[in-house]
Parts: sequence; structure tokens; C-alpha cells
Amino acid sequence: MQGMTTTEPLQVSSGPAPAWDDTFWTSRLSGRARSMTASAIREILKITQQPDVISFAGGLPAPELFPMDAVKAAFDSVMTHYGPAALQYSTTEGHPPLREWIARQSGIPARNVQIMTGSQQGLDLLGKVLISEGDVVLVESPTYLGALQSFQPYLPRYVQVPTDNEGIDVDALEAVLKATPAKLLYAVPNFQNPTGRTLSLERRQRLVELTRRHGVTVIEDDPYGKLRFTGSELPSLYQLALEQAGGDPDRVHVIYSSSFSKTLVPGLRDAWVQAATPVIQKLIQAKQGADLHTPTLNQMLVSELLEDTLPRQIEIVKKVYGERAQHMLSQIAEHFPKGADYTTPEGGMFLWVTLPEGLNTVTLLSEAVERKVAYVPGSPFFALGGGENTLRLSYSSAAPEQIERGIKALGETFQAALG
Repeated sequence: MQGMTTTEPLQVSSGPAPAWDDTFWTSRLSGRARSMTASAIREILKITQQPDVISFAGGLPAPELFPMDAVKAAFDSVMTHYGPAALQYSTTEGHPPLREWIARQSGIPARNVQIMTGSQQGLDLLGKVLISEGDVVLVESPTYLGALQSFQPYLPRYVQVPTDNEGIDVDALEAVLKATPAKLLYAVPNFQNPTGRTLSLERRQRLVELTRRHGVTVIEDDPYGKLRFTGSELPSLYQLALEQAGGDPDRVHVIYSSSFSKTLVPGLRDAWVQAATPVIQKLIQAKQGADLHTPTLNQMLVSELLEDTLPRQIEIVKKVYGERAQHMLSQIAEHFPKGADYTTPEGGMFLWVTLPEGLNTVTLLSEAVERKVAYVPGSPFFALGGGENTLRLSYSSAAPEQIERGIKALGETFQAALG
């Protein structure tokens, strides 16, 4: 009868279950997922978790310099002032006081600032909203491998632009732009990751003019810009482009990305992108699909630290990193083989070593770890391959005694490989 239910058992096939196909899941991944690769740095960091390994691999801020007391005081202040609102959902665009402070630093409206959960999210979402399959993306040679990892799922076609001790070779860039209809240029002008090099002022000005003339969008990644320990501060590409655009941020072809991870603390994961309104609007939509918004409490904590703690913290970090960089350079000069070339950074967290031809830093890494020291091989930083005899070293989180022991061990590793 209608409305009645039955209690008849569900019929299940009694035949043997099909054999499991080991390709079941891999065959069901999207083409985008199959193009993803693991971060070489993150994989190396797993090796270096052993407490007796001296690691020059990860670009980790020095934990002993974190402003612990200031963060504790900021937490109490935020909870007292905001109460439950500090623990509530918030707007996708970001905490208004934080966006307004960032905007004031560049003289732009807050509507042109989007808060991100770490600058890596900013790169990923910029790739999502700007890159279509087959688009030509220009990158430095070498470039930050985290950017390559972020952009790769969107299937760009990379074209490498040569670099030297002044950063991007702008003459080479001009030749590339004349021959290639590029859509994007990704660059790290200040204390570049991985080389530590800084783009000169003359080249910055030419780069901004060239890319504007050729209709190329520039993504300027600047997480280290405030960590200058020698020389004079240079204007960002974004500042130069804003001047060219008569101060109108919606006519600026440069997108600027930065972070509080290297100047305050990395664990709060607060970063931002500033860009023209159409880009910001799409980033808002993309972020809504990614994580809705950056944690409210974290943004409020950073806002509490901006006026007093941040400038003091920057000065502390610059001094320590400058001393550690100089110490590492002196040890390299003493212990590395003849023919090894290395950069002399003016700030940031990294330097770059080019060993004599024939040495392979990927294969030598295991030998270095046996000597209880680790680095990042250079080849993952090249979008189209190469750099087998290069490596990146980070001095930011290594104490002087660790630098001495670690660089000596690396020198022994490389000397032994040369025979």
C-alpha cells in the first residue's frame, strides 16, 4: 500500500570485488593537480629537523628575536578592546585599521589593499586571477621557487630573464619583450630570494617604463625590503609606477606584495597585496573561495604592533642579520674552494653561491648532511632547468658558532668533491 515501507534486505552482489587499481586516485586527479610539485625547501627542511644538523636551508626568521613580550601585551590589549569580535568572522578585505595603515605607507586608498594569509597565498591567488593556460610569464633566472610552485597549476609558459649582480638584466628584458608577447613579469627587486641581489635604481626605472610600454603586468614581491643593513633604501617598482600614473593606483600596472612575516613574526601569517581596483575585486572573490578571510585575531594583533614594536623590531633584525651575513661571507672566503663565486647582500636573509663547473649541489647535499650541515640546491630556482652547481644559503637563523662550523663543513664537502 502507498505509504508503507518494506523491510526486504538490500540486494548486494555476491561476486568477488574487483582488484584495486593502484592508479585509481592518480587517474582522478585534475590536470592542474598533476602539475603541482612539492617545495624543494620544505622537503629539505624535513631532513634538517635533526637537532644536530646546522641548517642554512630554510629562510627562517631568527626565533630568539621575536618580540614575545610585545605580542603578549598586544593580545591582552586586543581582547580587552575588541572582546568577542576578535574571535569572530570578519570581512574578506581585511581588518580596516590594518588596511588603512598599509595604504598610508604608499599614499593610496585602503580599497586598493587586500590582506592575505601569508604572501604565499597572495601569489597563489594572483596566479589564479591573472594567469590563463599558455600565458607567458617572465621570471628572473634564478627566481623564487615558491612563486613557481604557486603559478605552475595555472599552466603558464615561463620565459627566463637573465640576471647579474645588479638584478634583472634590463637590456635582456627589452629584447625579450620585443620578441615575446608576455603577460606578466614576476620580480623580487630587494635582496632577492634566492640570490640576495638588489635591483639598481636605474634598472628599476627602466623596467617600470619598459613593462608599461609593452603592456606587461609586474608582480613585485617584496617581503624583505625593510631588512636593509647596508646602503640606501630604493623606491619600490610600485612607487615608481604610481608616480608615472600621476598618483592614481587604478592606472598602475605594478602589483605589490609584502608581508609582516619577516619583520614581526611569521606565525601570524599576515601579508597584503596592493593593486588596481579590478585586480583587488577579483582577489576578494578568489579569497572568499580559499579561506573567507585572514584570521581576525591575527590582524588585530599586528595592528597593535605597528606604531611602536614594528619599527624597533626592524632595527633589531637588521643589525643581527647584517652581522650574521658578514660573518658567513668571511667564513666562505676562508673555507670554500677557489673558483667559488658568491653574492654580497645589502639586506634580507640569503646569499647565493656558484661553485666550479662540474659540481652538482643536488648530489652533494646528502654528503653535506652527513657532515651535519644543510643548504638548498640552486637548480629548483630555475624555471627551465640549469644551475646544477649553485646553492642558496640563509644566515638569518644561524648563530655565529653555527655559521663557523657549518661553512667549514660545507667547504670540506665541496673540496672533497673537487678531488
